[in-house]
Amino acid sequence: MKKITIAIDGHSSCGKSTMAKDLARAIGYVYVDTGAMYRAVTLFALRNNLYTPACEIDADALRERMGEVKISFALNDKTGRPDTYLNGVLVENEIRTMQVSSRVSAVSALPFVREALVAQQQQMGMEKGIVMDGRDIGTVVFPDAELKIFVTASAEVRARRRYDELKAKGVEADYADVLANVEQRDYIDSHREVSPLRKADDALVLDNSEMTIEEQNKWLMEKYLEKAGK
Repeated sequence: MKKITIAIDGHSSCGKSTMAKDLARAIGYVYVDTGAMYRAVTLFALRNNLYTPACEIDADALRERMGEVKISFALNDKTGRPDTYLNGVLVENEIRTMQVSSRVSAVSALPFVREALVAQQQQMGMEKGIVMDGRDIGTVVFPDAELKIFVTASAEVRARRRYDELKAKGVEADYADVLANVEQRDYIDSHREVSPLRKADDALVLDNSEMTIEEQNKWLMEKYLEKAGK
């Protein structure tokens, strides 16, 4: 089997990260959660009060401090999956809160943030043998990836998944608020000026609204074997 680059894009809360992590572990590839990287930048902004009184991101202040943002991943021995670290501190749970979710799209739309993180992502994938998920992996980060997947599901299904995930972690959440957040992120991600969310022309579409995790993992493995075996 030859080493390839696998790019998985799609809407928020459609299971991209779970799918990508499972595939990477199964085939021995490196996994990078680009969404976690943007969430980590958002958490950095929150922790350093880089927001205006109107709760809008202070872009100039964040630009000045982007050099302080160091994001890394380390394998969690218990889960078998990578955890996100911000400046050497584990933040995997903190970046998944609604406080971060409601602000990450605005942060990820900032050109200087995307430029900085895309450069890091491209460096990570130079040797191939990588699975990366996000919003613009197949269109901007790795336009020449051998396998591109675009994942989607209805907003209602994605909101329910996100709500259940938060409740399972003991985080208080309201389904209506989660659904509104999902719909808002869809709009922002698809309409931002820099690297908007869109399906690459050569990407395979996976609508997993009615699929189990096992079914989608099987589907993805079949597509990987087709590409890597050529």
